[in-house]
Amino acid sequence: MSARGQVSAGELLQLVRSGRAVTRGALQQATGLSRATVGQRLDRLFRAGWLREGAGGPVDSPLGGRPSITLEFDDSHAVVLAADLETRHARAAVLSLTGEILAEHSGTLAVEDGPDVVLGDLGRWFGELLEKAGHRAEEVCGIGLAVPGPVDTASGRVVQPPIMPGWDGYDTRERLARAFTEATGAPPVPVLVDNDANLMAYGEQRTGFPDCSAFVLVKVSTGIGAGVVVDGSLFRGVDGGAGDIGHIRVGAEARCRCGSYGCLAAVASGGAVARRLAEDGVPAASGSDVRDLLAAGHPAASALAREAGRQVGDVLATVVTLLNPGVLMIAGDLAGTAFLTGVRELLYQRALPRSTAHLHVMTSRLGERAGLVGAGALVVEHLYAPERVEERLVALGV
Repeated sequence: MSARGQVSAGELLQLVRSGRAVTRGALQQATGLSRATVGQRLDRLFRAGWLREGAGGPVDSPLGGRPSITLEFDDSHAVVLAADLETRHARAAVLSLTGEILAEHSGTLAVEDGPDVVLGDLGRWFGELLEKAGHRAEEVCGIGLAVPGPVDTASGRVVQPPIMPGWDGYDTRERLARAFTEATGAPPVPVLVDNDANLMAYGEQRTGFPDCSAFVLVKVSTGIGAGVVVDGSLFRGVDGGAGDIGHIRVGAEARCRCGSYGCLAAVASGGAVARRLAEDGVPAASGSDVRDLLAAGHPAASALAREAGRQVGDVLATVVTLLNPGVLMIAGDLAGTAFLTGVRELLYQRALPRSTAHLHVMTSRLGERAGLVGAGALVVEHLYAPERVEERLVALGV
């Protein structure tokens, strides 16, 4: 919070959005501002269409006197677009500012076709989805994109991705913004790009475990990656490489798609399980094929998924000992009973009891929508952060 008297309209909006202060009196009490100053700053937020009076009616004021009208964030003034790329498949959606999915589409989209083609297709998907949701392109305030590779979040560029040929260093934000404009005729909007496991973790933590101060999600699909949320914020490391556990060496001789030997992803990912099944004559070419086999109760697939879970659980014992999370969530193609059983077997055997005493190990709650929800939330938190609200209000002429 800024010094008394310097509290901005953006900080008042943050107090309302978080539920920490939802009346004028509560805002005065929380900030030390005068009634007139609070009123002036709230007026700007009302004129921008970002605040509205709550439907719950008056509540007692913390300052005494007449009951106060509650305030709430008005999520009807804009929408967010989000997309979640996998190696051969993608999902896209229109979301409200509070994370409700208003329209959704999934289909085949291969990252190996390159960023120009893939992002152009996403732009067209967005145009169709907006029409389906009944929203104008001018209502879009931003776009969030989840990708299966490491990302320099400052530039939005994918950095040396093992499974995304042609994407290294590409200006993903500019191309997706342009694709949106080409498809809809609307002006470009801000685009945020992040790793898919990061955004899945962000979506799951915010919607299901907002009070969990250390949250870890592990996605096991074509590759293996982890997203870490600490005190409500994504932990990305110095240059976006945090959570890349799929390239921890585990001593095996298998060659990884990154070019090295012995990576965890080379022996325990969905792709690795698919290769072993194919070698035994079971039709499987990808993690999604393994997922289908597991859903059908295929015994060989279940046995290999449990073995993969044990290998991942061995690595996660170190992760849990280091981070001491309250929730460890497993997501992706292999997330199911067999894999989770394998994870638990090795995790609880190898990790310190103190590290797992209050640990909840579970599978994804949002499922295939986790990345979309996380991408949408990332855009909203970026655009309505206190330090960005003022410049946006000025740009709106408020």
